[in-house]
Amino acid sequence: MKRLALIALVALAACKEEVAEAPDPVDLTPDALSYFCQMNIAEHGGPKGQIHLEGYPAPLFFAQVRDMLAYLKSPERDAKITAVYVSDMGVAPSWGQPGISNWIAADSATFVVGADVAGGMGAREVVPFAEPTEAEAFILRYGGSALPLSDVPDAEVLGPVDLDLILETPA
Repeated sequence: MKRLALIALVALAACKEEVAEAPDPVDLTPDALSYFCQMNIAEHGGPKGQIHLEGYPAPLFFAQVRDMLAYLKSPERDAKITAVYVSDMGVAPSWGQPGISNWIAADSATFVVGADVAGGMGAREVVPFAEPTEAEAFILRYGGSALPLSDVPDAEVLGPVDLDLILETPA
């Protein structure tokens, strides 16, 4: 009987390790740098992203959600992804000040794709919202369509950026 209880405890401990909780989002600090360009994120408007990797003490920050999605779609990563967060633009103070702690899990966000808005690095942005109704209100003003993370097309985040497009910077 003791042997069976010991086996059950070992199995339970193994299950607990496999279902490790995702790390919490990290507040955006004034000295946070964007992963790809190493530029200060605070100097650029629009929504941001952060990706947590297994074994890394700090998340990778991204100045644009578009850039973060490009990283997610890339097969070349250093470690297993443990959590992905994006700015909730429905509660952001403004486009220029997207907030430091209004992070939402990317897999539960509604993303506006194809809107005529420029993100922090000048490319067309993919804009996340916690509430689908906020996304719809944004679409009425700036265009685009609402999609879950899993449906954001590769073409929206990979490949060349047309900087000749005239994109709006939301208020």
